[in-house]
Amino acid sequence: MRILFAIFVSCLILMPRPGVANDAEVCLDCHDDQPDFTLTPHGETACLECHVGADSRRHRRGLDPVDCAACHDDIVEEQAASVHGEHATRHFDGAEVPACESCHGQLHVMVPANDPASPVYSGRQGETCGTCHGSGRPAPEGVRTVRPIEAYTASVHAQATGNGGPGCSDCHTAHSPLHTSDPASSIHRSNVPDTCGDCHRGITRRFQRSIHGLAAEAGVEDSPVCTDCHGEHRILAVGSPDSPVSATNIPTRVCGPCHADVELGDKYGLDSDQVPSYDRSFHGLAARGGSQRVANCASCHGVHNILPSSDPDSYIHPDNLAETCGNCHKGAGTRFAIGPVHVLAEDTPNIVAYWIRAIYIPLIWITVLAMVLHNVLDLLKKTRTYTLWRRRPPKGAVIMERMSVPFRIAHALAASSFIVLVYSGFALKFPETWWAGLLQVSDGDLRGLTHRVAAVGLIGACLLHFGHLAVSKRARSQMAAFMPSWHDFREFAQRISYNLGRRPEPPAPVRVGYVEKVEYWAALWGTVVTTVTGALLWAENFTLANLPGWVPEAATVLHFLEAILATLAILVWHFYFVIFDPAVYPMDTAWLTGKPPFSRAEERGEVVDEPEDSPT
Repeated sequence: MRILFAIFVSCLILMPRPGVANDAEVCLDCHDDQPDFTLTPHGETACLECHVGADSRRHRRGLDPVDCAACHDDIVEEQAASVHGEHATRHFDGAEVPACESCHGQLHVMVPANDPASPVYSGRQGETCGTCHGSGRPAPEGVRTVRPIEAYTASVHAQATGNGGPGCSDCHTAHSPLHTSDPASSIHRSNVPDTCGDCHRGITRRFQRSIHGLAAEAGVEDSPVCTDCHGEHRILAVGSPDSPVSATNIPTRVCGPCHADVELGDKYGLDSDQVPSYDRSFHGLAARGGSQRVANCASCHGVHNILPSSDPDSYIHPDNLAETCGNCHKGAGTRFAIGPVHVLAEDTPNIVAYWIRAIYIPLIWITVLAMVLHNVLDLLKKTRTYTLWRRRPPKGAVIMERMSVPFRIAHALAASSFIVLVYSGFALKFPETWWAGLLQVSDGDLRGLTHRVAAVGLIGACLLHFGHLAVSKRARSQMAAFMPSWHDFREFAQRISYNLGRRPEPPAPVRVGYVEKVEYWAALWGTVVTTVTGALLWAENFTLANLPGWVPEAATVLHFLEAILATLAILVWHFYFVIFDPAVYPMDTAWLTGKPPFSRAEERGEVVDEPEDSPT
């Protein structure tokens, strides 16, 4: 009897209740407009397992929401503890934020996560998450939006999603994203290397052994992690000009903010001259000018495996410097030790460079101020007297030729080359100026190429000049007058006395006076100095491999300071006597026609009296 009773009770429990089916066939009698549910991930699940109560009167007044926790209780618990769970009771445009269907799609049309049609497929996560985290709609209270989706869409990660690139959930996790400030969060700065390491294993291992990685692991919050250098959502390719880790941006946007920070420097004992000294070096100036190939911080210190200089494995360990520099400059440091790198000019231990600055900087000031004073006195005197203000030549006066055709050709080549040299040279020293930007194309090589071509032009002008002297006796006789003599000092004293009103008459006319001699010998000296130093800098591989370590810095200093002196001398001295001097204003025409204006010719005694019909 007991056995029969048990069988009866079991049948009552297992027997379908009146009017209700335990499969989808009965449901489809009414819901025949639904898609083929069997193709979804829940296709083997009976309707009543999700739609609890569909077999009762509640079906008529509406069903309770599907409780995903009935099967996915562990995932629902994760989501409840996440930042999404914190906002589960808040509303965003009338919809709860976020529910399971908000991300996975509606239950009856849901597709697997690895299906490109799924909202949670890696290639579509940006679009899905952007529903709330995009900038096109107002954010719910407490939700922080910083345009992350737009930033992510432009990143290399988004571009690689079709080839296994990461989606949002790869970094933030799928169901348990936490606040950045939560130590358990996958994007907390202490966990960022591990999160990135899920894909970038080799790089992460190198970073964790680096000075930055060790400091971050020890809890030093000021030490950078992956996102500090590469960014968070808008991670761009290294070759992109907008990427913080592009060659031109590393010094200013990656290394500079920490290593140029005074507070961090005092806190951790970092040298304060590292970034400024790099910025003022050729490497730094070229990088600021847009060159992608010039050495930056990472070129010497490494990228992810940065080690202190005391570490034998460090690229900048004294034993490894020759190899490190040799990556760009073959043979560098093989014969002579490489000198200090990050050194400001005022702190240089290079005694030669020190004395060049000590001599040249005062020399520039004294020379230029003396030129200005001399020319101002001359201008005031001539402006008051008007004795030489472009007077017209009298009839029969013939002006002697001052510059023959070969001299004019050499002068034209030298003048044009000098102008280009000054422009392209100072474009390196002041790369942020608008006029320097005109040469900052073609990866910065146009400026360097222009400067070198102009240097060859100036050297060619000198060779042409001396070649002309070698073959022309007349030219040699003309240039003999440029040899300095004691008469030059007497002429100078008389000119100053006359300009100051202490002498009634100007010095006696002289065809080649101290003004022309100063111009010629100063130009010749400047050309020799800049040519020699420029050649040492142009052949930097030879210089670094075969000459002492002080030579490159000394050559750089001398080249730059001589360029400043030469430029100012041309502007202040030469331009005054060929443009602004009342005797020639608005221009001395000798460089075009070979003959100066009459006023200047009269001043120099270059006017001869001949019959009016006599040939010139």
